[in-house]
Amino acid sequence: MKPDRRAAGPLPIARAVLPVDTIALARTLIGKILVRELPEGVVSGRIVETEAYIVGDAAGHAYRGMTPRNRSLFLERGHAYVYLAYGISFMLNVSGDVEGVGAGVLIRALEPLTGIAIMQLNRGVGRLRDLARGPGRLAMALRINRRLDGLDLCRQGPLWLAEDDHKTGEIGESIRIGITKDAHRLLRFYLRDSPFVSGPRSLNG
Repeated sequence: MKPDRRAAGPLPIARAVLPVDTIALARTLIGKILVRELPEGVVSGRIVETEAYIVGDAAGHAYRGMTPRNRSLFLERGHAYVYLAYGISFMLNVSGDVEGVGAGVLIRALEPLTGIAIMQLNRGVGRLRDLARGPGRLAMALRINRRLDGLDLCRQGPLWLAEDDHKTGEIGESIRIGITKDAHRLLRFYLRDSPFVSGPRSLNG
């Protein structure tokens, strides 16, 4: 008998649910839940925006091969790759292929679900819409840093992916944000009509 997900609440996502194809994974993650377990409580949000960084992608961190910094991108799909962008903001990615192949999905925005007061303290802002709208804000709201790099997100722990019975709405696609290489590719995915999606309105139609 399958567990009653509605009764039990969100459950850790099974790796089999995650497509090996990185673009399909970026779409699949829309509507899933990112859970962060902190000493003061559980913080979570529904993923509303992602970007795919595929094999051979000049904008991807795996483009020039494996290094000590990016090795988590080469783990089996469903692992965390966390890096510091421009020395300022941490970014969370989900590894997106078979082990040994470097590809990933950047988690760009969340709709806050639980632990909102904790997010507000972490971010230093009160407006719900702005708590996790953008990858840097998201990481700060959930207190994500390099210590979580390489974590298996398909297992319940400090940071994990979950799913429930939520029905995802229409998914839009656009070019990615803030890159110059391979910038023409339609590899950004977002939940249409969500106020929690980042980026300019011109990309969110």
